[in-house]
Amino acid sequence: MPFLGSEILWLFLLYSFIGWLYETVVAAVVQKKFVNKGLVNLPFCTLYGGAAIFITVFGSELQGVWLYIGSVIMITVFKWVSGRLIERIYHERWWDYSDKRWNIDGYAHLLDSELLGIAAAVMIKWVNPLLLKGFDMLPHTLVIIVLWVLSVALVLDILATLIALYGKESQAKQWEQVDKWFNRITASLSQNIYIRVDKRRKRAYPQTKAVEQKDLSERVVFAAGCSVFKVFWLFIIGAFLGDITETIFCRITAGVWMSRSSVVWGPFSIVWGLAIAVFTVLLYKYKDSSDRVLFFAGVVLGGAYEYVCSVFTEIVFGKVFWDYSHIRFNLGGRINLLYCFFWGIAAVVWIKGIYPKVSAWIEKIPVKLGTVLTWIMIVFMCCNMAVSSMALVRSTQRQNDILAEHTWQKIMDERFDDERLSRIYPNAIEK
Repeated sequence: MPFLGSEILWLFLLYSFIGWLYETVVAAVVQKKFVNKGLVNLPFCTLYGGAAIFITVFGSELQGVWLYIGSVIMITVFKWVSGRLIERIYHERWWDYSDKRWNIDGYAHLLDSELLGIAAAVMIKWVNPLLLKGFDMLPHTLVIIVLWVLSVALVLDILATLIALYGKESQAKQWEQVDKWFNRITASLSQNIYIRVDKRRKRAYPQTKAVEQKDLSERVVFAAGCSVFKVFWLFIIGAFLGDITETIFCRITAGVWMSRSSVVWGPFSIVWGLAIAVFTVLLYKYKDSSDRVLFFAGVVLGGAYEYVCSVFTEIVFGKVFWDYSHIRFNLGGRINLLYCFFWGIAAVVWIKGIYPKVSAWIEKIPVKLGTVLTWIMIVFMCCNMAVSSMALVRSTQRQNDILAEHTWQKIMDERFDDERLSRIYPNAIEK
């Protein structure tokens, strides 16, 4: 079911508060004292709110046992990805299940995911409709005002928290510069925010461990390690190879040459490009793991990723770009078991075989030349995706008999009519 922006915000704030309340009560019971488990100063645990919204948006169409299975998978993936991103950004672990059996890298635990999967299924089937019904019963103007006030307060709180966390190892003078940047907030108030946040973080996550970081300061190669520029070029290479691979696959299986591009300019499959970039960031640490581990990770992550992409493109563009309903063991036509196995094989082949060679090639590019080329490609791909999005939106408008009134609509009608788009996106159909 589609959700309004205000409904999503309403659910996010409610579940963030419920998550904070749950974590605080559990911690108080276990540690025999009151502990505020929220990272920010307001009574919100945004990881719970984000997870709830993620599952609500991408799991609402699931039914029966698939609702439970999908919830377990999405929770596991969400906790693992969140943990890896937090580790990459803050160089710390904020939770750790390493001492429990059936854990995934210490960031996700099977029993925990199964219990939360039941809660998520109950949330989608019964709790969400009840909360949204309550939302509709409240005065609309009052609710909008409250949502805006809480949202602004939360954004400011998160901003202050992030500054406090990033500045916790800074010198006093550097911290004072941060204070001045925030409209000359007094030094005493700023340090008070820092002390409260840092103590709360340590109390909320006593398992926090420092993660050793490799020193790359002496390396003078382009896009060293798993840097931002390296990930961007992996996105470009993955998008190109994905388009070529799917085109050849369609030729072999269907006997026709079919465009598999996601954009209007060039043979680039954004789904594959993002998959390569995201998989590399998440699995880079485990490149020396066994093939079995990488295969299982690829199956789960690939299936979840393709399902999310299918729902996202349908919500945003109102189109279905692939449909596996004719293949056995499919889920809503969005993913199927066979292709999930392909994702697993692709993960092993990429991490073990292709990535090391591609990474070495990228690092051989001269630093200045690589920097210039990277920014040129960033600008090109941003324009490419923006124009592609406008072309698809305008295509939907034409099918709904919406006349071209604005300049961009007229340009899209002239340059990217239905005939041209049907060649670029032959599988895109209206939902």
